[in-house]
Amino acid sequence: MCLVSSPRIEDFQKLFLGFPEVKLMRVDYAVSIAVFDYDAPKLGGGKQEKALENLDTRIRNASRGTFGIKPLSTTPREKLERIEIGVLGFDCKACAFAACESVARVDGVEWAFSSFKEGLVTAWIDTQRTNRAALEAALKQRNVTLKSAKSTP
Repeated sequence: MCLVSSPRIEDFQKLFLGFPEVKLMRVDYAVSIAVFDYDAPKLGGGKQEKALENLDTRIRNASRGTFGIKPLSTTPREKLERIEIGVLGFDCKACAFAACESVARVDGVEWAFSSFKEGLVTAWIDTQRTNRAALEAALKQRNVTLKSAKSTP
C-alpha cells in the first residue's frame, strides 16, 4: 500500500465500507501498513495467498488503481535497509502515488511511501533481493526526475 499523505488514510478507510466481509483494524501511515481481519473463504480463496490476491484485486478495482495491498513482510525490520530518494516535480498526490507504486512493485521492496510535499520516496528493502539502483531505475522508467538521495540502515 502506498500512502502519499495522511488524508489518504481516510480515503482508504472509506473504501472498506464496501467490503463488509473485511474489517480494517488499523493503518500505520509511518510505515504504510494496514491490518485486516477477514475470513479467507469468503474472499473467494481457501488459502491465505489466494484470499489476499482477491482482496488486492477488489481494492484496486474499487479505488480505480489508487490502492493495492501485498502481504506483510516476513523479513525482520533490522535486516531491512531504508532508502530515501529525493525526486523533483511532485506537484500532486497522484505524482507521488505513481512514484511510490513504481518502487513498491520492485521485488525486494518490503514497504514504501512517498511525500509530494517533501519530494521524497522512501522504501525499506531486502538487500539480498534489490538495491538503490533498481529503485532509481524503476523511478526513471516512470519518468521521475531524481535529485540527490541518501541511504540509512
